[in-house]
Amino acid sequence: MIDNKPGSAVNNGNPIARMALVCLLIIAATAGLAGCAGPNLPVTSVAQANSAVAQVYHVADGDKVRVTVFDEPNLTGDYQVGLDGSLQLPLIGRIAASGMTSTALSDAIAGALKGGGYVLNPRVAIELTEHQPIFVLGEVKTPGQYAYVSNMTLDQAVALAGGFTPRANKGIVVLRRQQWNSAKKVRLGQNSLLIAPGDTITVEEAFF
Repeated sequence: MIDNKPGSAVNNGNPIARMALVCLLIIAATAGLAGCAGPNLPVTSVAQANSAVAQVYHVADGDKVRVTVFDEPNLTGDYQVGLDGSLQLPLIGRIAASGMTSTALSDAIAGALKGGGYVLNPRVAIELTEHQPIFVLGEVKTPGQYAYVSNMTLDQAVALAGGFTPRANKGIVVLRRQQWNSAKKVRLGQNSLLIAPGDTITVEEAFF
């Protein structure tokens, strides 16, 4: 504690003591402001956010796929990509899947079947049956987890969540996307914001 009683160094005009007191007050004020302020998220446009939505879909953790090995019914079935990014398949065991296109994954499975001597000339097809879900949070009427559908937009996602609340900020949303290092604020405009599988959308409160 700084001694501020009569006769102390501060009241006697000691410049070093005065400077120390000022510095402590500045540090305390700065810490208080930092505690009150939220994270300073980067702001991006709808066009920039949409450019991050791949035109060719890549398999992701949690996706459900149907693997068809033609003329091999025992090797055909529905599977879910694990949290480690792999599929557990008959005969060949685990095979990496996350981050691959459906064509690349079918080629990898065919190669493993042929390389292991299980099927002479395997023909494999991959069908994505269920994407990762999305999450719609904040100022919507029924926040929660919802199923993703192809070419989904923000308007469709918010509609699934019951629409905006009266307090919702409809000019900007916070979007967390798997390939981004951190969440970003997306400034909305006339163009529709595309939603990707696994996105988390947070609608903030508007301050009038």
